[in-house]
Amino acid sequence: MTESNRGGAFLDPFLEAFRGFLKHDQPQDRREALLRLSGLGVVAGLLSAALVMPWVGGVGLVARDAAAGFMSLPGDLDVPSLSSRVLLTADDGTPFAEVSERERRVVGLDDISPWVGTALMAIEDDRFYEHKGLDLRGVIRAAARTAQGDTQGGSTITQQYVKNLLIETADTEEDVEGASAQNLGRKLTELRYAIDVEERLTKDEILEGYLNLSYFGGGAHGVEIAAQRYFSIPAADLDPGQAAMLAGLVRAPSFYDPLNNPEGALERRNVVLDRMVATDVLDAKEAEAHKERGLGIDSTPRGGSCAESDYPFFCDYTMRWLRNSDLIGGTAEEREQRIVQGGLTVRTTLDAAAQDAAEKAIEKRVPHKDSTKFAAQAMIEPGSGRVRALAQNLKYGFDDEAVGTTSLNLAVDQADGGSSGYQAGSTFKTYTLAAALEKGLGYGTSFSSPKSMSVSGMSGCDGTRMSAWNVRNAGESDDGSHNMISATKGSVNTYFAQLQKRVGLCETSEMAEKAGVHRADGGDLGVWSSFTLGDQEVSPLNVAASYATFAARGEYCEPRPVRSVTEEGTGEQLKTTSECERTVKQDAADGVNHLLQQTFDGGTAKGLDIGRPAAGKTGTTDGAAYAWFAGYTPNLASAVVVGDVRGGEQNPLQSVTIGGRYYGIVYGGTLPGPIWQESMRGATDHLPSDSFAGSPGSFGDPKTEPAEQRGDDSDDDGDDGDEEA
Repeated sequence: MTESNRGGAFLDPFLEAFRGFLKHDQPQDRREALLRLSGLGVVAGLLSAALVMPWVGGVGLVARDAAAGFMSLPGDLDVPSLSSRVLLTADDGTPFAEVSERERRVVGLDDISPWVGTALMAIEDDRFYEHKGLDLRGVIRAAARTAQGDTQGGSTITQQYVKNLLIETADTEEDVEGASAQNLGRKLTELRYAIDVEERLTKDEILEGYLNLSYFGGGAHGVEIAAQRYFSIPAADLDPGQAAMLAGLVRAPSFYDPLNNPEGALERRNVVLDRMVATDVLDAKEAEAHKERGLGIDSTPRGGSCAESDYPFFCDYTMRWLRNSDLIGGTAEEREQRIVQGGLTVRTTLDAAAQDAAEKAIEKRVPHKDSTKFAAQAMIEPGSGRVRALAQNLKYGFDDEAVGTTSLNLAVDQADGGSSGYQAGSTFKTYTLAAALEKGLGYGTSFSSPKSMSVSGMSGCDGTRMSAWNVRNAGESDDGSHNMISATKGSVNTYFAQLQKRVGLCETSEMAEKAGVHRADGGDLGVWSSFTLGDQEVSPLNVAASYATFAARGEYCEPRPVRSVTEEGTGEQLKTTSECERTVKQDAADGVNHLLQQTFDGGTAKGLDIGRPAAGKTGTTDGAAYAWFAGYTPNLASAVVVGDVRGGEQNPLQSVTIGGRYYGIVYGGTLPGPIWQESMRGATDHLPSDSFAGSPGSFGDPKTEPAEQRGDDSDDDGDDGDEEA
């Protein structure tokens, strides 16, 4: 037999199938036959035959004309880096979260068991290393078996790789459908791209790309995640049986899912093992041994989200920040696409020691099993805005029925995944102090501060005159004459009401804004008489950031949870910069630091010192709806809030048992204070014990006391007052 005749005989089954297509006279019959054949790759086989065997009579002429049009199709398929995880690390480089739209970890072929490629080729394309993108013999075999009623595909690994790439890079659902449609146009495009890919990549590169790209079911994209999902081992350690199961999944991962259809997965695995024996890559006895062992599933739950993170709320806050930062893209669409693509390592500002200390202190005093009571804390670095910790007692979860869980990050603003905020109580008195000092008033500024009084004559920023405001102190023994020092130590409401009037209501609210205060719900601060008593809803992170302004001697820095973003493929690193601005005069900030240090010396923060220079202020809202403690060292600021998730106004912190302890009323110094103290001790243990700048001489004697004062320095700093518009 001549070489030409051998080629013709080899093509007989293929040509018979194709002539069957040509013999149909009716368009509908021809379309049905074409769709049936194109789904097998037979049409692609025809084009290949036309390219390599143009002598096959009239059929060759028809095919040659088709091939000319085929070769004019675009073939320069872009092979992008595969979508992968976004890896979040703490400031010291320790990973704590992996986030991915498609859970995948790209690995090299050297990190994949050779049994995986062997099993895959046995079941999908046993001539992979011999053909150039199209296996004519495989196509003909598939056509012949299909004609006998045994439907088979004829796509090579390269063609499947191209199809998966087109799906991976699709921008719309329409593009996804087009990349997987069973029609002639898609098969022609796929084949043309496959030929191009074979020219540009080595076989090993194609196989590596295929194994990293393929979907193996169970949310596992790529063989590395698949190995961990089903066997809890790296892909490098897969044995022949395990590799055979994974290779069997690529054709229909949902149907053969071993977690939901173990019988189907087992049957498919055994088919692959048989093919490995038939192609002489596995000994028959070894194949039988693997069959007898069953699937051996040891699954690892799906990862790839903040829910699986060691610090889920910090992870969630960071991902939201990235989606709104121009660091990784100029538009929201660009940033989202960059995150979906992945391949990023994000070095966050998280200090694991601070985070762990905060979580431990909170859980100790407000356990998450006390499901309606919450505690939340934020820590931030003065002078840089680096967010060091975000902690809360309620665990991360989306089930409203699950006790002690929430998807809300209680330490941050609503726009950052938090709540609409909580009234901050007497922590707002700090802004009144700053406004007074910046206006030139000194520590000796004194007022007779009775138990209760009416304050009138204040005006809002628009000139609206406020009606008389009735204000009273929380305790019975803190009335009398007070100056800034004694009133701050005792958190005297009637003193601060008068100091706010002296400074100006508008000037006080503007000082809060200069320090960085804004409402957690994104609305404007309400400017009314009781502003100094903290009737604005804010978040712990916002209060901590504003107190950090004073710690940084008047420099406000926008909070940020990211230091840098590194592209894993190229090593390109994008660094964030501190967005800081001096908003408060330095001497006024130094004066505030001096005054708030006094609260630890016989004031409302008595007994809450942390063994190094610190400044702080308690806060309890009207009716004990919420209790706060905000304080700082020169290198770390923090704010803690305690309340009830059902709403503090309807469920105040009165006559409550929290963490096994009964409280008649929860003040800022009785529960938030100890949380702050313990967490700050742990968080600052590895930081320098820096001191604050000295008290400015322009404000007078830093130890001045009023001529007459009565009081017992109790923790009762609760605030009362009617909000006035």
